[in-house]
Amino acid sequence: MNTKTTLSNPYTVVIVVDDDTGVRNSLKFSLEVEGFAVRAYASGTDLLNSANPPDCGCFVIDQNMPGMTGLDLIAKLRERRIQAPAILITSHPSVAVINRAKQAHVRIIEKPLLNNTLIEGIRAALQPQPNSEND
Repeated sequence: MNTKTTLSNPYTVVIVVDDDTGVRNSLKFSLEVEGFAVRAYASGTDLLNSANPPDCGCFVIDQNMPGMTGLDLIAKLRERRIQAPAILITSHPSVAVINRAKQAHVRIIEKPLLNNTLIEGIRAALQPQPNSEND
């Protein structure tokens, strides 16, 4: 392991949004074990209505939630000028979801979340992106 590379910053907040309590709690636990600070929300509405959403390094958002899809939530965050990277988690994404995520510069990680795919995706999302101000 390269000790020069910080695997996770204890001040990096990952926001998890998933309507499934078991999945949400499991993701929160797994990410905390990896050294991330995690805030978890049961819905996009809960996140959008939170009084003081924390500064966020990365969002992990379920696509298939009642009321507001993950991509709809990401669109609302962008409308609020919240530009933190987002990862969409879903099973069997449709072509429409894949295309919409691609346009929004959102990575999709398919469920089931195997191995370290999500952790690696979060770490990649947290790396500085060249020309990110031009997105």
